[in-house]
Amino acid sequence: MLTKVLTAHVPIPLVDKVDQIAARMERSRGWVVKQALSAWVDQEELRRRMTLDAMTDVDAGQVIDHQAVQAWADSLSTDQPLPVPR
Repeated sequence: MLTKVLTAHVPIPLVDKVDQIAARMERSRGWVVKQALSAWVDQEELRRRMTLDAMTDVDAGQVIDHQAVQAWADSLSTDQPLPVPR
């Protein structure tokens, strides 16, 4: 796999934490950073897909009324909570 060097200014306390994790895992700092960056990119890609899916639902009118959600949330602290709105 081709690679490319990526540089960033990172606060020293964060670098110290990364170094501690790397030592504990017996891995390099670069390996830990690559794993963390990969996980973050995957999370952001999932967030984008979920946002686009949600916007498709909104465009199709598949939404839950705010007042219904609020009534449900308010009921959670009562003896008889309402069913989840659908």
